[in-house]
Amino acid sequence: MQSRFQSDRRLTVRMGITLFLLGLLYVGFVAALVAVLKSLVLVVVIVALVLAAQYWFSDRIALFAMHGRVVERDEYPELHGVVDRLAAMADMPKPVVAVSGIDMPNAFATGRNPDNAVICVTSGLLRRLEPAELEGVLAHELSHVAHKDVAVITVASFLGVLAGLIVRFAFYSQLFGGRRDQNTMAALAVIMGVSIAVYTISFLLIRALSRYRELAADRAAALLTGRPSALAAALTKVTGDIARIPTKDLRTAQAFNAFYFTPAFGAEPGLSRFFATHPSLEQRLEQLGRISTELGEATAPGKA
Repeated sequence: MQSRFQSDRRLTVRMGITLFLLGLLYVGFVAALVAVLKSLVLVVVIVALVLAAQYWFSDRIALFAMHGRVVERDEYPELHGVVDRLAAMADMPKPVVAVSGIDMPNAFATGRNPDNAVICVTSGLLRRLEPAELEGVLAHELSHVAHKDVAVITVASFLGVLAGLIVRFAFYSQLFGGRRDQNTMAALAVIMGVSIAVYTISFLLIRALSRYRELAADRAAALLTGRPSALAAALTKVTGDIARIPTKDLRTAQAFNAFYFTPAFGAEPGLSRFFATHPSLEQRLEQLGRISTELGEATAPGKA
């Protein structure tokens, strides 16, 4: 079903190019594994199981990791009300609503398609944001659902996950496998080398796509709500509060940065921003400022 979120041709093209390049990488990776392991069936079974697990259970995994739970309307009537209104405005199915009890202010969307989507917000976010700011954040997450960002990132990232698992398996096999002949050691070395290369390339491709999709979701949310300044205010507030949370308290959350409204960094990431899942706060605010001007909004971004 087509939602009322404005279609983003540039996002679609970037998704297509990224998946095409990852597909080529996938074919080469599988071919290398088959050549080394001498078993097409084994490789296909491993790849299929990892992909299926990520695709079908990504929502449950994310909710479990972030201590999120599905909440009913009588528990959080205002939150459900905002999601109801935005889903109606966007002409799309209402996602399941969940809340995580952690204090880090953030939100994420997960699920393999709009009919099986979950939007989760943290109690820290609900406590800090004004209603208009919360609406902007939820519209941002709904945009991810409408554009199938979650499914694309999940499928795209499975190759990196698989490569990472194989690197770990090969490493521990060499470390604890006891005595091995030269052929086995050579095969493990080849598998590890290919897996590291695949992981690195897929990592860079996915990060580039992820940064653009965050800008696309900001743009779509601002246009749907008509209040880019509220979204800008939420971004400024959430980013500033996350920066004050000790890094040790963010370590678990950082594994899911690609899915968050804003990344769980305890401080400015420095050079790592070039490998970040999200564009910088300055880039996001600059874009929202342009949209605010286009819409003739009276309130400047960040001043709501």
